[in-house]
Amino acid sequence: MKKRLITAVICAAMMLASCGESSIREARGEQVTQGTSSTSTTTSAAASTSTSAATTTTTAATTAAATTTAIPEKMDKVGELMAKMTLEEKIGQLFVVRASALDMKKTQGGSVTVCDDSVKAALSQYHVGGVVYFADNIKDPEQLTKLSSGLQSASAYPLFITADEEGGNVTRIAQDPDFKVMQFASMLTVGSSGDAGKAHDVGQTIGKYMKQYGMNLDLAPVADIFSNPYNTVIGDRAFGRDAETVSVMVNACVKGFHEQGMMTCLKHFPGHGDTAEDSHYGAAVVDRTWEELLKRELVPFIASLDETDMVMAAHVSLPKVTGDNTPASMSKAILTDKLRGELGFEGVIITDSLGMGAVSKNTPPGEIPVKILEAGADILLMPTSLPIAYGGVMNAVKSGRISVERIESSVRRILTLKEKYGLI
Repeated sequence: MKKRLITAVICAAMMLASCGESSIREARGEQVTQGTSSTSTTTSAAASTSTSAATTTTTAATTAAATTTAIPEKMDKVGELMAKMTLEEKIGQLFVVRASALDMKKTQGGSVTVCDDSVKAALSQYHVGGVVYFADNIKDPEQLTKLSSGLQSASAYPLFITADEEGGNVTRIAQDPDFKVMQFASMLTVGSSGDAGKAHDVGQTIGKYMKQYGMNLDLAPVADIFSNPYNTVIGDRAFGRDAETVSVMVNACVKGFHEQGMMTCLKHFPGHGDTAEDSHYGAAVVDRTWEELLKRELVPFIASLDETDMVMAAHVSLPKVTGDNTPASMSKAILTDKLRGELGFEGVIITDSLGMGAVSKNTPPGEIPVKILEAGADILLMPTSLPIAYGGVMNAVKSGRISVERIESSVRRILTLKEKYGLI
């Protein structure tokens, strides 16, 4: 049964390469319904009496009014919230920052462990959409729970509170001895077992304890394939070395997270496992065509696109797809044309950290978020300077380079996801 499922996934992926957008959407089970409307006009013969003529005129006028006067629809919850938000607040929702980035007065030495007045002031000024915890923000269960609660209380809008809690070597909580939670071996070890139930347990277990400490989003699971033995950035963070194994494990892991009410993020689209370089430090290149990616690297992503809440765009270049060395995170061809258009992903697109060398070495910090929004991403993750990045987006909107409507399209996706998980 498992092999038939995987074969179906791979066949679907191969069909994507040859059939175009409509076939891809059909392969994922989507249907597009087009509504039609018609207006019927009844022409009556002239009446023989003035009374009947008047009646006919009155009836025609009433009919015309009924067909031209639209009954206003009740605005949805997200629409009502957005109608009250200022432009500044909408732009703020696009940013998910390190918790420590909120300590702008350095009252905690740049390592936030409590929600003090400095942090509250930053939340009030920038209205960020979420915060990311790292090891320096985490001391013990009581402190972490109180920090999460304090941040949510101080924010005018509910926050994504997240971390890279993948299991294996990449964890912020499980490796802290003050937290008595289950630790997992590498995801490669989990995948090599051939038991999808173990990947499901990873999602359930991690999702449960993250939820306990006030978190609602995990920047996991890793959907990359460890296909290049010289790869140092992914390695055993991946569930396997082949598309079949990774697809099954990722899907099971996502389901485990969701059963605990934890949001998920597939990373690092469109695949970072075949690079020899590490995008944390500089340019990383995927030397494959789109058709080749559809047959391997993209298979695990495609298999769970309808399940996951977010997809993280990697800072990897795909010259055989885009024709240049633009990172995927800054490429409209990759994010808008391929991920949104061809693959039909309707969820939230988040970037990898904006402080990583693959983007920060060649682009000014105020320009990075603007290029990423132009490419089609929704969430700007961990800029090196929140004031500079925020200012860059605001200036782009005021100059007309980025429209307010473009900002609002991302804010609606973000708030819709928050509403789905009961945050608003």
